[in-house]
Amino acid sequence: MKEPGAKSKHELLPGTLEMLILKTLSIGPMHGYGIAQHIQMLSADVLTIEEGSLYPALQRMLVKKWVSAEWRISANNRRARFYTLTTAGKKQLGVEEARFSQMFGAIMRVMKTT
Repeated sequence: MKEPGAKSKHELLPGTLEMLILKTLSIGPMHGYGIAQHIQMLSADVLTIEEGSLYPALQRMLVKKWVSAEWRISANNRRARFYTLTTAGKKQLGVEEARFSQMFGAIMRVMKTT
């Protein structure tokens, strides 16, 4: 049972965070806070990406060259690191979407059994 006032936590499947970040960056360059806000808004507040998950994921994606980053001034006139999807990142997004679709389909087949 949930504790009074406790938030329900929706955990992402492994690898899903990277897919969501790549998909978000396919729209255009964004800073970390903008990425988190976009995912939260489009998921109707079901998915909340914490800084402790977001920035390590972005760092891993930089190392893999799926994204690039540069410092810019944000809309609220603050210095922020903006992330951009690379060609390798676009390719990886396709791979991630295909994997997710396959996994989702498999789960749904199991759930539909009587």
